Amino acid sequence: MNFRAHIAARPISAIVVAVLIGAAAGLFVGLDIRPAPAPPDTVKTQPPQPQPPPALRATFTPIDFAAIDGWQRDPLDGFAAAIGQSCKRLAVERDQTIGIGPAERPTAAWRSACDAVRAAGTDANALRAAIETSFIPHRVGGPDGEDGTFTGYYEATLNGSLTPDARFKYPLFAPPADLINVALKDFVPGFSAASGVPAQIVGRVDGRRLAPYHQRAVIDADAFRDKAEVIAWIDDPVAVHILHIQGSGQVTLPDGTMIRVGFAAHNGHAFTGLGKILLDEGVLKPGEASMIGVREWLGRNPARAQDLMNRNARYIFFRRIDGDGPIGAEGVPLTPLRSLAVDSKIVPLGAPIWVDTVDPDNTPLQRLMMTQDIGAAIQGAVRGDVFWGAGEPAFAKAARMKSKGRAILLLPRV
Repeated sequence: MNFRAHIAARPISAIVVAVLIGAAAGLFVGLDIRPAPAPPDTVKTQPPQPQPPPALRATFTPIDFAAIDGWQRDPLDGFAAAIGQSCKRLAVERDQTIGIGPAERPTAAWRSACDAVRAAGTDANALRAAIETSFIPHRVGGPDGEDGTFTGYYEATLNGSLTPDARFKYPLFAPPADLINVALKDFVPGFSAASGVPAQIVGRVDGRRLAPYHQRAVIDADAFRDKAEVIAWIDDPVAVHILHIQGSGQVTLPDGTMIRVGFAAHNGHAFTGLGKILLDEGVLKPGEASMIGVREWLGRNPARAQDLMNRNARYIFFRRIDGDGPIGAEGVPLTPLRSLAVDSKIVPLGAPIWVDTVDPDNTPLQRLMMTQDIGAAIQGAVRGDVFWGAGEPAFAKAARMKSKGRAILLLPRV
C-alpha cells in the first residue's frame, strides 16, 4: 500500500519554485513572496538541471481492442455509472482541449465519445460496442517501459462528535482563514502545466512576505485551534492521520448518524509516508510497513505515535460533503473498483483506462476504470491507485495492495 496524501499536488521542489518566484516577483504588487534566505550551508551553488515536461516522459502507443487481455471478460458492472459521473463534469468543461502532450484531445471529441457511451446504457455488450466505436486504446509507457505499480486506497471510517469531550478530542479542521493559495498561471505569462512546475504555491502572509504554511506539528498543537473551524472531533489520532492520507471518510456520530468529509486544502508541504517514517526509525522491518502494519504499531505505541506522525509535514484540511461521495480530484463521486487515481500531469482526468494487474491476494484484476482522482504519491505514467470503497473490508484490500501491472489509456477518436 502506498500511503497517499489524497487530492494533493506533487511535492514542490524548493529550487524550481524559488527560480520561478524570482522571475515573477515583479508581477506581485505590495507583497514580497520571495522565500526566506536559506542558511549558507544549504544554498545551492549550481543551477537546477532542466527536466523534460512529464508528458514527454510518457508514451501512448495505439493498439486494437482485440490486443487487450481480458477485454471481453470484464462484465463492466458499475462502469456506466462511473463514466456517467465524468461525462456530467465534461459537459461544463470550458477548455478547448483535455490532456497534455501526446494524450491531448479536443474537448469536443471527449463529449462525442461520452454521448455515445452514455446512450448505450448498462448492458455490457452494448456498452462494450459503444466504447470500441468511440475510443482508441493506447498502451501507456514511461521511462522504464510499460510496467508500473498499482496500489489501493479507500474511504476511511471514524468515530466522532460535533462537540469535543474527554473521548472526542482530535479535530478535523476546515481550511484556516490565513491559508493562501497562489495560482502561478495568474502571475506568470505563458505558464503551462506541461512545464512540470507546480500550478500553485500554498502559504500564509508574514508581514509583507508570503511564507510557507505551518507544518503538521504546529497545526496539531493546541494553540492552533482558534485559527480554523472544526468540522468534527475524533476519538483516535491514528484514525485522523490515516484519514489525512486517504483524503475522504465517513464519521459516525454518537447518535448513529453519519457525516461525510472530503479533501478541501493542504498546507503545501511535501508528503512523507508513515511506512517510510517507521522503517527509517527502525521500528518496522522491510515487508512490515503496509498500512495494516503501520496502524497496528501506532495503536500499540501511543506514546511515540504523535511524534512519528508529525514527521509527515503535510496536513490536510477537510470540508463536509452532502450527498454522494467520496469526491475525487475530478470533482465527481468515486466508484469502487471503477475509479483510479493517476498522475494528472501525464494522464488526463475523466478518461477510461484499462488496468491489468493483480489484487492483494494475487487474483487477476483486469478492469476498465475511470481516471477520477490524484494523490501526492501517485507519480509517473504507469502508476495508479485503485479505489476499493469504504470501511474495513475495503481497508483490508487497499492496505495490502502493491502490485505490478500495465495500463491502457482510452482516448477518443478524432
